[in-house]
Amino acid sequence: MNSLMSATLCNHGVSKFPLPTSFNLKYNKNNNPKLLRFRKALQIHANATNEVDAQTGTVEEEPKQENLESESINESKSISGSLKPLDKDLKKVVQKTAATFAPRASTATKNPAVPGTALYTVFEVQGYVSLVLGGALSFNLIFPSNEPDIWRLMGMWSIWMFTIPSLRARDCSKNEKEALNYLFLIVPLINVIIPFFWKSFAVVWSADTVAFFAMYAWKLGWLQKTE
Repeated sequence: MNSLMSATLCNHGVSKFPLPTSFNLKYNKNNNPKLLRFRKALQIHANATNEVDAQTGTVEEEPKQENLESESINESKSISGSLKPLDKDLKKVVQKTAATFAPRASTATKNPAVPGTALYTVFEVQGYVSLVLGGALSFNLIFPSNEPDIWRLMGMWSIWMFTIPSLRARDCSKNEKEALNYLFLIVPLINVIIPFFWKSFAVVWSADTVAFFAMYAWKLGWLQKTE
């Protein structure tokens, strides 16, 4: 009984205990419908401005990217445009030099070694067989000797003396003719420069072979076709 009376007295005292004014003000402010509407309007306005700022930022970034792409394209075009005249001049010089010093027909008749003929096949087989035999001579596999001799020297120069002239004698394509013209000038430079650093017939022949197939891959577009 005493416990029930104390509980009721405590409840009666708590219920009648006056709340502080600050609590009442906060409670009234939070439940004020006008204030809630004003806060919602401010939040909606802030969200809208953030979205507009984000959209304007993306719109400003897109023209910058387009300008960078256009500038890179213009630079690549200008570089390629400046290299084209140089490439043309180099082709003319190589063609004139190769036409002057490389073997050619004595008369101005049409080349009979067209693709599909026996003469075309003979020149092609002769060119690649001479390349293989030159490698065997350079590596001292045929007519071996302990000293440098004429056979190993011929093997070192076989690509320039036999392979390139045999392939140039055919009625080949324009790109292949350009590759052979370049090789006719590059191979002698390789054969003269390398012996100053490495006196080896096999190394010189190997360098000529690498230059041969690299030039063919560049001019005939072997790498582009495989990709």
